[in-house]
Amino acid sequence: MFDVDRWQEIYHSLRKHRLRTLLTAFGVFWGIFMLAVLLGAGSGLENGVTRNFNVAKNAVFIWTQRTSVPYKGLQPGRFIQLKNADIEAIKNQVPELEALNPRLMIPGSYTIERGDESASFSVNGDTPEMFVIRPLLMLSGRFLNESDMEEKRKVAVIGSRVQDVLFKDGAGPIGEYIQIKGVPFRVVGTFGSQANDEDAIEDLQTIHIPISTLQVTFNRPNEIDYFACIPKDGVPAAVLEEKMLALLKQRHLVAPEDERAFGAENVEREFKDVQNLFIGIRGFSWLVAIGTIIAGAIGVGNIMAIIVKERTKEIGIRKSLGATPWSIVSMILQEALVITGLAGYVGLAAGCATIAGISYALKQLGMESEFFANPEINLGTAITAIIVLTATGLIAGLIPGLRAASVNPVVALRDE
Repeated sequence: MFDVDRWQEIYHSLRKHRLRTLLTAFGVFWGIFMLAVLLGAGSGLENGVTRNFNVAKNAVFIWTQRTSVPYKGLQPGRFIQLKNADIEAIKNQVPELEALNPRLMIPGSYTIERGDESASFSVNGDTPEMFVIRPLLMLSGRFLNESDMEEKRKVAVIGSRVQDVLFKDGAGPIGEYIQIKGVPFRVVGTFGSQANDEDAIEDLQTIHIPISTLQVTFNRPNEIDYFACIPKDGVPAAVLEEKMLALLKQRHLVAPEDERAFGAENVEREFKDVQNLFIGIRGFSWLVAIGTIIAGAIGVGNIMAIIVKERTKEIGIRKSLGATPWSIVSMILQEALVITGLAGYVGLAAGCATIAGISYALKQLGMESEFFANPEINLGTAITAIIVLTATGLIAGLIPGLRAASVNPVVALRDE
């Protein structure tokens, strides 16, 4: 039941000591405000960094280097060339594999032409599974398919920057032809990028064609530059990496202990390292904020102890008139909760408003960077902050409340 008299008492008590109440409440306000701002800034940093992972979070990349250990009569320093036969061997002997994209690139300097327009762009030979490992933002048309691979079709999927340069006349690129080293390729799709900054620029200036077509057309039969792959659900990327490296070493006569013959990048390992870093940042933010909140709670506890001391005679009168210990405790608890609750909610609102303002300013001014983007306070954080506030208020009022409840009415009435 809503007790008007009780709330009036709390109001008059706080109003009587306004400066003391405000200074005490500021500690709680500042702790919650710091928590919101630190966690919001941490989320912005996390969003910026994780947005750079523009491939599957469990992707593995494997490429060849030079051997460093002699093996079975072969000298060190030997370069290894991946072959088409490696594709089937991996698919047949590595059951943990979900998707595999062999990539081959056209080396050297060359230009891409269309009519009077020409420019230099990267050309990658890929398979349809590349889209699973590194998703692209398709703007029109389609990506490569199995028929393109089997029939070695001369088709191309171009980035939006390629389209801007080669199709300045405004013509729709789908169905049109571009010349790659003098060979005509029909454009079947255009794409944007989900990456940021340098990665986005690289993506948008790239052309994807079937790897089978590239091998035949540009005299690189049976060659592969590197593999990109992802494991099946529930399989760690490290397991897939280990099994693929072991198989490739066996197939290309590389010593099992040779760590230099193949290079590998495990995106899952890198992503987990980043996640652990931000778990530490969030933990530090909570530690600093809770420390400040506890300091504020101690201040609230002290002010409630002073209030109990000042109202000793009043409490004695209440008890002599039949007030129960719980009614005395609840009176003190309620006042402590009001101070911490109001201060904390204002601090939380101010922190959320600050983060929202920063996010809005970054978007309006175009200042989102590779390492900081879209700071936000999630619902779970807000709920946790409210729980912390409530617990803080209860702790701040409990000890003074119990002390007030233990007051002897006779002694209290004699208090001056």
